[in-house]
Amino acid sequence: MNDVVTTQDLDSRLEKHRTELTGYCYRMLGSAFEADDAVQDTMVRAWRSFDKFEGRSSLRSWLYRIATNVCLDMLNAGNRRARPMDLTAATPVAQAALNARPEITWLEPVPDGRVLPSVADPAETAVSRESVRLAFVAALQHLPPKQRAVLILREVLAWKASEVAELLETSVASVNSALQRARATIAEHGSRETDTADPLDEEQQKLLERYVAAFEGYDMAALTALLHEDATLSMPPYDLWLQGHDNIVGWMLGVGEVCRGSRLVPVVANGTPAFAHYHPSQSGDGSFDPWALMVIEIVDGKVSGITSFLDTKRWFPLFDLPARLEKE
Repeated sequence: MNDVVTTQDLDSRLEKHRTELTGYCYRMLGSAFEADDAVQDTMVRAWRSFDKFEGRSSLRSWLYRIATNVCLDMLNAGNRRARPMDLTAATPVAQAALNARPEITWLEPVPDGRVLPSVADPAETAVSRESVRLAFVAALQHLPPKQRAVLILREVLAWKASEVAELLETSVASVNSALQRARATIAEHGSRETDTADPLDEEQQKLLERYVAAFEGYDMAALTALLHEDATLSMPPYDLWLQGHDNIVGWMLGVGEVCRGSRLVPVVANGTPAFAHYHPSQSGDGSFDPWALMVIEIVDGKVSGITSFLDTKRWFPLFDLPARLEKE
C-alpha cells in the first residue's frame, strides 16, 4: 500500500503530527530547541523507513515509537535539564551572587503554539497545559528516561499500558511498575498546580494587570501584595534564586534596580502567563531593548514564582517578539 503514497501525501500526513510530537519531545528533553531537533530527526527517519511501515499500528503510534527512540538516544548522554531551585539552595539577598552555568544546564521555556495541538475537549486542554508547566517538566527530569516516557505516554497522553508496552517492546507489568515508580518520584519533586493561561478568568486577569502596573511603576509595596510569602525569583542562566518578599524586593531595589522603567508585553509560555520584559535602551532615544522572558506562576490568586530567562537572543526570536520597542 505504501508504494501509492505520494511525496506530498506523506509530507502532509507526517506534518499533522509535528506539534504533538514536539510537545512529547519537549517534555522528554526539557529543551525547545532539542525538541525541534528530535522531531526533525523523527521525520527524517520516518521518511527513510516508510517503505517498511506495514500499517500494523497507526502512523501516529509508529511516529511516537521513532520519537521515543530518538529522545532516549539523546538522553543517553546523561544530561538533565534543571531550574535554579533544583541545583542550589535559596540565597539570602545579602549573599546573592550571579554565577552563570552553561546553556545545556537549564530547563527551557517554550511557546504554547509549538507544543500544544488544538483540541476541542477543555479537560484535555487543561491536562496538556499543566503538563508543560516549568515545574512539572522540571520534575520529569528527575525520572530515568524510560520512566519519563512511560509517565508522559500514560498520564499525559492517556495511552493504554498495552500500547506503551508495545512501543517500548516490554511487558505490561514492566510498564505498570515503571509508572508506579515514576508517580512516586513526581510526587516527591513536584509542586503545587499553577493556574494556566487559557482561559484566564477575570480575577487572574486583574492580578496580571496589577502585576504589570506594579512592575512598570516599580512600586514594591504593590508588588509585594501580589506575591505569596514564599514566592520565588530565578534568572537562568544564573543559578541564583531568591525566596520570600524581603529577598525579592531587596534584589529589585539593589542589583535589580536596573529594571526600573521597564515595559512588559504579555505572551504565553509553558501553559502559563508570561511577559516579554523590555529594558530602557542605553541609546537614550526612549526605546526599549529585550531584557528577559518572564514566566509567571500563579497559585490561589497570587504570584508564586517568577522565572526570568535572560538569554533574549535565544528566546525572543523563538517567541516571535520584536527586537526592540519604540518610544511610546
